[in-house]
Amino acid sequence: MARTMEPLAKKIFKGVLVAELMGIFGAYFLFNKMNTSQDFRQTMNKKFPFILEVYYKSIEQSGMYGIREQDQEKWLKSKN
Repeated sequence: MARTMEPLAKKIFKGVLVAELMGIFGAYFLFNKMNTSQDFRQTMNKKFPFILEVYYKSIEQSGMYGIREQDQEKWLKSKN
């Protein structure tokens, strides 16, 4: 029975590995897009504010401050 499970275990392992890699590349793409585009951050603020909050906290943890304030200032000016 152990021999018949080996191919199944390999397929499951490969599937999990592919899912993990897709998650890592997706997170990198999302972070990079938010890091380079203020307009994209505004879209994220409207649709997924909790994800933008994680972005701001991670940026502040790395020692970069003021991005949140710049965004809020620009968005406030564009409303008026």
